[in-house]
Amino acid sequence: MPKLVDHQERREAIAHALWRVVDRDGWTRATLRDVAREAGVSLGQLQHYFASRAAMLTFAMEFAAEQTSDRVARGLADLDRPPHPRDVLRVVLTEMLPLHPDARASSRMSAAYVLEALHDPALRRQAALGLREGRALVGRLVREAAAQGQISPDRDPDVETDLLLALTGFTPLLELGVIEPRAVLAAIDQHLDRLFAASS
Repeated sequence: MPKLVDHQERREAIAHALWRVVDRDGWTRATLRDVAREAGVSLGQLQHYFASRAAMLTFAMEFAAEQTSDRVARGLADLDRPPHPRDVLRVVLTEMLPLHPDARASSRMSAAYVLEALHDPALRRQAALGLREGRALVGRLVREAAAQGQISPDRDPDVETDLLLALTGFTPLLELGVIEPRAVLAAIDQHLDRLFAASS
């Protein structure tokens, strides 16, 4: 009897293989053949799922976004009930940064995706959509906190959203060893403390 193949599982295995290749060699050196070898499949099998590097990168990014959402959900599950908006924002922000191996893999994929999107209109639209959704999520959290009186009403929600997202700019400093994770966490905590102290 022929072995049944779980196609989603195969696609996810290829996505993980791409993460490892990019982590090791960088996106510019990653070829379909390299990823097929890393995934333990033939080039023909890989091309059955992904006809191009761009298609493979897009799926890998979508999968990475799902993994990030799962990590955020797990982090939120550990918070008090109901969770304080400051703690929710901290979980969301820290999971966007390369502070542990899983987040580091998706962060490097994200960097590759953005670079590729600069030269591919279809990828640019898709990348921008994902970033807008992320910004909207943080914006909702800021507005909910303001509505609950936990952020001062004189704070502009759009500006505060953008300032929070600016903290994800620590990514290259972390990746290149310019600063340590503890320094990033201290900066995030201090910023959140200032934001939420404004209401007291």
